[in-house]
Amino acid sequence: MGSRELLQPQGLPAPLGQYSHVSRVAAGQLVYVAGQVAVDEHGDLVGEGDLGAQVRQVFHNLERALSSAGAGLGDVTKYTTFLTRVEDLESFREIRHELFTELYPHGDYPPNTLVVVTRLVSPTYLVEIEAVAATS
Repeated sequence: MGSRELLQPQGLPAPLGQYSHVSRVAAGQLVYVAGQVAVDEHGDLVGEGDLGAQVRQVFHNLERALSSAGAGLGDVTKYTTFLTRVEDLESFREIRHELFTELYPHGDYPPNTLVVVTRLVSPTYLVEIEAVAATS
C-alpha cells in the first residue's frame, strides 16, 4: 500500500466509532470500488433480514473487488456506508467492531462516512458499502 497516515486533528473529538477522521495517503494508484451489497457470486441475496450476514457478505465482496485491482482491505483509505434502518446503527457498530478487530488489529481504521437512507436499489438490501483504496 502507499504510505498512509491517520490523523487526529486538533479541535476534533475522538471518532465516535471504529474509524479515523483523516487519512493522508501517498499512493501510486487509487482504486475506487462501487458500493457493494449482500449478494453472492450468482447474484443471490445473502442474509435476507439479517444485518450481520449482509455486512459480512458486503466485506467479502469488497475484498474480492479490491483483490481484482491488486489491493486488499488493508489498503482502504475511505469507506462510505449506507444503512436503510436507523434502528440498525448499534448492531452495525457491533458487527463492524467484530470484523474490524480482525481486519485492522492495530486499530488503524480508515475514515468512514455512515449515512442512513430511505432504501437501496432493492428493499431487501440493508447495507451498502463503497471503498477507496491506495496502492503503491
